[in-house]
Amino acid sequence: MVRITILYYSNFRGQTEKLALAIQRGAQRVPGTDVQLLRVEDAESHWQRLHDSDAIVFGSPTYIGSVAARFKQFIELLSGDVWLKRMWVNKVAAGFTVSAGRSGDKLNCLQQMVIFAAQMGMIWVPVRLLGGNYSSQGSEDDLNRMAGYIGVMAQANIDEPAEIAPPPSDIRTAEIHGEHVAEVTRALVAGRRALAAEAAPAT
Repeated sequence: MVRITILYYSNFRGQTEKLALAIQRGAQRVPGTDVQLLRVEDAESHWQRLHDSDAIVFGSPTYIGSVAARFKQFIELLSGDVWLKRMWVNKVAAGFTVSAGRSGDKLNCLQQMVIFAAQMGMIWVPVRLLGGNYSSQGSEDDLNRMAGYIGVMAQANIDEPAEIAPPPSDIRTAEIHGEHVAEVTRALVAGRRALAAEAAPAT
């Protein structure tokens, strides 16, 4: 069984949670995958789940061009044993975000997540889909319409509820990314079992 945890913060209208659910649905399509949602507010009660996970997918809305403060607050808890003892080394990592703006500086938010993952020695999985809506023949219905590659980028109008925002194309993009993360994780886990190697010292 491959274990994936989607660790996220969602506030305001719940759009980030909607993306988290989409990534979960996608990952669950891969046989032998156990996928659990975990809000950062509850994470300190589920350390063992995080340590036992083969992959952790980070999610946060983009607030003022950055991850949400509550999400960063949890990340800073990792600077103890998780960072020092390299407890998450070679776990798979991925990320997703949403903002009201077409850009909203979502790239900066995802880059922060990549750095968080790198600090822990994790392996980052990018979006495999080509960017959509690139030409006059494209549309808002295209997959990966925000053309994000480092992670899933979604956009939700500030005056619309989570029932309709982000739009279906962003939700489908998140589902495909969840499936991709699960497939990559399954391959890495199988490879480690077949080609066991002695880990280098943590420090």
